[in-house]
Amino acid sequence: MTTAQTTSKSAAAIDKARAEGRAALIGYLPAGYPSVEETIAAGIALAENGADLIEIGIPYSDPVMDGQVIQAATTEALAKGFSVSQVFDVVQGITSRTDAAVLVMTYWNPVVRMGVDEFSRRLAEAGGAGLITPDLIPDEAAEWMEASDKYGLDRVFLVAPSSTMERMQRTVDASRGFVYAVSIMGVTGARTSVSTAAKDVVAAAHAAGAERVCVGLGVSNAGQVREIAAYAEGVIVGTALVAAIRDGGVDAVAALTKDLSTGLSRTGLTEEEA
Repeated sequence: MTTAQTTSKSAAAIDKARAEGRAALIGYLPAGYPSVEETIAAGIALAENGADLIEIGIPYSDPVMDGQVIQAATTEALAKGFSVSQVFDVVQGITSRTDAAVLVMTYWNPVVRMGVDEFSRRLAEAGGAGLITPDLIPDEAAEWMEASDKYGLDRVFLVAPSSTMERMQRTVDASRGFVYAVSIMGVTGARTSVSTAAKDVVAAAHAAGAERVCVGLGVSNAGQVREIAAYAEGVIVGTALVAAIRDGGVDAVAALTKDLSTGLSRTGLTEEEA
């Protein structure tokens, strides 16, 4: 095991939650929405109200995974002049005030544009835990693998209901920190129920050797969090939090996070469920 692997901030945060008998809560916020300062304040509110890990999304003009709520937020952030380098200010603003592991979620183009090594170095210096890369597959990630090892960063790749066994294995082997399980074939957005495919994706990732699998896409309330906490190590909430900051600011983010965290406990589960 390399030094980078033993210092995974994401793994440590998830393992701490597991030791407390619960799944980890991962909250997503778009950087620069409604402003850089408010993103930082909302990130701190997440950490203070039950979130173990925080994803900070880089606004992108041509998203392939984001639904309407997140698209609208990132479009607004870009219109206000958000630049990629400001994501490091957001990360540092949160890591300097909380113990939460903070990851950046980004499409790959902004990283390449800045330079993979340069981006990785600045993320590490800001206290970031690593990157979640929705449109980067391990087969094309040699430069990122090298930089993430060099700077001790987690690399979180995505698996989906469509992932073949071979693809699942390759992705699990390449990931560090956790594996991001997409619960549906579609874009982000709050849904009334969590896809049954999520449980199968998590089981497949576990079978491929993943120790930590976190489920995202479509989770918006404590009941859904509870459902996923029964079989996954972490639960990812995005759209519902973005809607909260849009409609009620930082206070609404704090309140929703506190409510979501009530669904994390794994106590009382059967041995098979846990």
